[in-house]
Amino acid sequence: MRTSFVVTLLLLSLTATGSAAEPLIRVVVWDEQQPAQKQAYENFLGNAIADHLGKQPGMRVISANIDQPEKGLPSSLLDNTDVLIWWGHARHNEITTEMAKDIVARVKRGQMSFIGLHSAHWSVPFMEAMNERTRDDARRRYPDPPNGPPVKFEFIAPDGRFIPTADSIRTPAYYAMKRGTQLTVRVDLPNCVFPSYRNDGKPSTIKVLKSDHPIAKGLPASFELPQTEMYADPFHVPEADEALFEESWVAGERFRSGLIWKLGEGRVFYFRPGHETYPIFKQELPLKIVANAVNWLGTQSGKQQ
Repeated sequence: MRTSFVVTLLLLSLTATGSAAEPLIRVVVWDEQQPAQKQAYENFLGNAIADHLGKQPGMRVISANIDQPEKGLPSSLLDNTDVLIWWGHARHNEITTEMAKDIVARVKRGQMSFIGLHSAHWSVPFMEAMNERTRDDARRRYPDPPNGPPVKFEFIAPDGRFIPTADSIRTPAYYAMKRGTQLTVRVDLPNCVFPSYRNDGKPSTIKVLKSDHPIAKGLPASFELPQTEMYADPFHVPEADEALFEESWVAGERFRSGLIWKLGEGRVFYFRPGHETYPIFKQELPLKIVANAVNWLGTQSGKQQ
């Protein structure tokens, strides 16, 4: 599926005239489209996901990529998006902080939900979403006192993208200091990564932790991915509101592989399985999880309520 920008804008105009009685969930699948994806996907990973979602009832699906104008993320498209699915790996730095903040602001307002897949843990929008959730958590954890000066916060960003050691302090981390009546809180923002990974294509087992959640609808109690990259907890992100899946490997590593955060009026969902050289998103159950997530998140937006 190769949706040009002209076709994208045409689809947007057609959607605006659709039936208000049965609103479609408007989905954008955004992909860097790395050449390495050709090892597993004839027409790129993002297009494979978009093709599958496009066959589901009640969805309008557009495939976008980083090489389109405005990195495939014009306001005209985001204004008409309920769920943004993100696959990024090698070109994170080409997305600006300003673009990420615009996406996160839309999530916080409840206009849009965000799904990060696999290596999107280090994408700029996901990191900014985790930073914003950390800021919100910090203010809830340390509210202003009824008497005395308001709490001062110092939010410290990590020095670039790096892998922490296994015995490193886990971020986000809080250090509260009181001098007289003034409380100052240093907050080390989340590094959005983990101390160990292994890309040898060994299989993993995914266990469903919340079988009654809409994203887990129709899944068995556990299932195997024949090939995947390994990530090992602890994941340096804010405590999730819900953990839906736990993934494990024969060597003993584990990872919470389906996490949900409430962010303002919206939500962020992270689904871990990947690497782009393995045909994970040609398999029934990972695709079912993505489709379930779109259906659930898409009906949480302000447009659908």
